[in-house]
Amino acid sequence: TDTYLVSTSATHTNDNNSNTKTKMTDFKLKICCMGAGYVGGPTMAVIAKKCPDIKVTVCDISQKQIDAWNTNDLPIYEPGLLEVVKECRGTNLFFSTDLDTEIDAADIIFISVNTPTKTQGIGAGRAANIKNCELCARHIAKVSTSDKIVVEKSTVPVKTALAVERILRCNDKGIKFQVLSNPEFLAEGTAMDDLFAPDRVLIGGQQTPDGLKAAAALSDVYARWVPREQVLTTNLWSSELSKLVANAFLAQRVSSINSISALCEATGADVSEISRAVGMDDRIGKRFLQSSVGFGGSCFQKDILNLVYLCETYGLQECADYWNQVILMNDFQKKRFSEKVVSSMFNTVTGKKIAILGYAFKKDTGDVRETPSMFVLRDLLQEQAKLHIYDPKVSREEMWSEMNYTCGVNHDNTPKLDESVTTSPDAYAACDGAHALCTLTEWDEFKTLDYQKIFDSMAKPAFIFDGRNILDHAALREIGFEVYAIGKPDPVKFPEAVLQK
Repeated sequence: TDTYLVSTSATHTNDNNSNTKTKMTDFKLKICCMGAGYVGGPTMAVIAKKCPDIKVTVCDISQKQIDAWNTNDLPIYEPGLLEVVKECRGTNLFFSTDLDTEIDAADIIFISVNTPTKTQGIGAGRAANIKNCELCARHIAKVSTSDKIVVEKSTVPVKTALAVERILRCNDKGIKFQVLSNPEFLAEGTAMDDLFAPDRVLIGGQQTPDGLKAAAALSDVYARWVPREQVLTTNLWSSELSKLVANAFLAQRVSSINSISALCEATGADVSEISRAVGMDDRIGKRFLQSSVGFGGSCFQKDILNLVYLCETYGLQECADYWNQVILMNDFQKKRFSEKVVSSMFNTVTGKKIAILGYAFKKDTGDVRETPSMFVLRDLLQEQAKLHIYDPKVSREEMWSEMNYTCGVNHDNTPKLDESVTTSPDAYAACDGAHALCTLTEWDEFKTLDYQKIFDSMAKPAFIFDGRNILDHAALREIGFEVYAIGKPDPVKFPEAVLQK
């Protein structure tokens, strides 16, 4: 039907065209996104910027979340996001809690809600909980009065689209829905660049005339700025599975090099040199070969666990065990880091002040979901250390929220928690009087700190544990620090290897 048609008169829109002030009556298409989080907000902002003749509304049931999107203090941090939101907001980009009105008015509805790993019941600890997706589908069916395209944007298990489709089909109003899968491939910290210049856009749909027409309609939206050859169309199940596999492959590379980092520390080899040598093979490539304290974020672990559960469900236990090992290696790496801190500091950190530089799971984001810092913090808390944390984008409230949700550490079950953990206003305050500092997020500002000033303020011997390999270890040792880093020769066990650096 005409509902699915998108004007293709404009192809790759330049930035000047994106500034066009479009009257509401001129909108050729209306898009509603259910979910105003890390995926929905940035994705819809870019669509609005690149398609000025499309009305884009981001909806959420959280008034607090929507209120924040309507200010310049956005609920998430992503470089470049605020500028795009400010340019389009109130013109063709809107944020609202009026889901009923916006769903009914929309031609295309994106479902971009959280799909956390189940914590209880069948598949607990591995399977994704798609309750929120189902609730969205039921609400769409309830309030819609016209045919619509419904797009899965959330990361979901294979066959979720089938469940959404069945729910929508049960409406008693004769409304036709086409369900598409359009997984996101964003990396937090570079999400805006990823959206403006994606490697690919993947759209999965039913291989029927109506399904193909719906996929073409969504393809036309992306084709405003993405070359057609980079917009891939597949069947629904291939699209849903591709997202899980992509993240599994990336996480696998991180765990692979982290496993080698342990071997490097045991033998005196340097993991950075190994990564460089291996990465120069163009069959392998150099990306995701930087050893670290471990991977975090909302996607890698959740998607691998989802893949593990999927393999188990279909009786592919060997496949499940293979992918589960990626998670086990990541857990090993985080635990190994914590144990290195304790063993290097005379086998006790009880009562010692330790500075934690960085709490977000990676730089240029405030996201703390599954952050490695949290697990190191938990381990050192159990050792009764006094922890002082500084992160430029993470609030104390966000830190405790994730600690409680993922690690079960909260003020009710952990006595004197506020006395044991201090959030510092800057790195220098965190390090003042500390026995050790740990760099756990690769924020650029940590590379340029005055480490002589920090050394002078710390207790001696002053330890540095570089969990991201971002610091100049030779220069720090010249100052007087005792430095330990991931996959680097231990200065005590291999003094010759360290002196050569």
